[in-house]
Amino acid sequence: MVLLQGARQVGKSTLAQAILSVHPDGRYLSLDDPAVRRAAEVDPVGFVTQSKHLMILDEIQHAPGLFQVIKAAVDQDRRPNRFLLTGSANVLVLPRLSDSLAGRMELLTLEGLSQTELRGTQANLVDRLFAGDPPMRQLPCDRAALLQAVLTGGFPEIQNRPLGRRRSQWFESYLQTLLQRDLRDLSEIEGITQMPRILELVAVRSAGLLNMAELSRTLGLPMNTLKRYLGLLETLFILTALPAWSSPLGKRLVKSPKLLIRDTGLMAHLMGVEAERLRATPDLMGGLLETFVAGELRKLIGCAANRVKLFHYRTLPGKEVDFVLERADGEIVGLEVKASATPEAKDFRGLQDLAETAGPAFLRGIVLYTGAEILPFGRNLWAVPLSSLWLPL
Repeated sequence: MVLLQGARQVGKSTLAQAILSVHPDGRYLSLDDPAVRRAAEVDPVGFVTQSKHLMILDEIQHAPGLFQVIKAAVDQDRRPNRFLLTGSANVLVLPRLSDSLAGRMELLTLEGLSQTELRGTQANLVDRLFAGDPPMRQLPCDRAALLQAVLTGGFPEIQNRPLGRRRSQWFESYLQTLLQRDLRDLSEIEGITQMPRILELVAVRSAGLLNMAELSRTLGLPMNTLKRYLGLLETLFILTALPAWSSPLGKRLVKSPKLLIRDTGLMAHLMGVEAERLRATPDLMGGLLETFVAGELRKLIGCAANRVKLFHYRTLPGKEVDFVLERADGEIVGLEVKASATPEAKDFRGLQDLAETAGPAFLRGIVLYTGAEILPFGRNLWAVPLSSLWLPL
């Protein structure tokens, strides 16, 4: 079976239903429908075995009792293309669905639309950076278009909605559904009215080191309660943690993860930020831009030929690199994000420290900036326009 998971409204149901075009005998059932859910609860065996062809079960987290029955059905008949499940919650961390499905299920996470998808290109910066140094050429970055992309995010429904009231209303409705229904379905929490405030504070801190003690004090919440709430938001694919890279040579590094909002359109809405305010207060752009790049890197890693994991790097004295791409063979590429149109030598200090720490495993360091030229800044160090996230190097 295949489990397709991701946040609500990223396109899971649309993609799942489109698959029926190549499986005309298949059947699509949404467990968001109360009648369908009731049928699954009353007779789970009959529900699962009603078809010998592909069965698509949308929002599987609403019927946890089906997992044991599907597991038994798969063990009895190992034919592929039997079950496609979708979920708007990470079912693997839900206690009721924790039974092992190893060897029976392929897990795929669907992110929002990437810039390569939206612009119709085939570029993959992750693979290119592990293949070799970038060529010396122009790669113009349209700052206005970049700003629009950051503020829009990747939800398909948002792409054709203009900035302003209509877009804001969509995000408000999205958050209300998330908090009033999905969170209650996952866990009966008593402080659901505090969730909007938690999201707002996390949005302001997105791409920063997670400081649970400071966030707990600001919110006036016990730390265990806050951890639980953040875990629920991560389960719903609203937040994600970026782990710290660890040195194989034992250098003392900061181990705290960074906490990120998964979608910058939602992040901008939570911050109350629009284009005019960003132009008037450019300091707000830093966290948004870093969060945007993190999202694009996750999407590119998902379809890259190389098996790559994403980390951040920070030393105890304070040297840092926004992103570390580590390939399965241990080789790494460092990426630093700058909103400036003019790269400077000081922008590479963190990358130079990473190169010293990683030794031979360090392939190259890249400063992504908003200019037009690909420029060398020393051995294995380059300044590359942010447009390389969607244009081929």
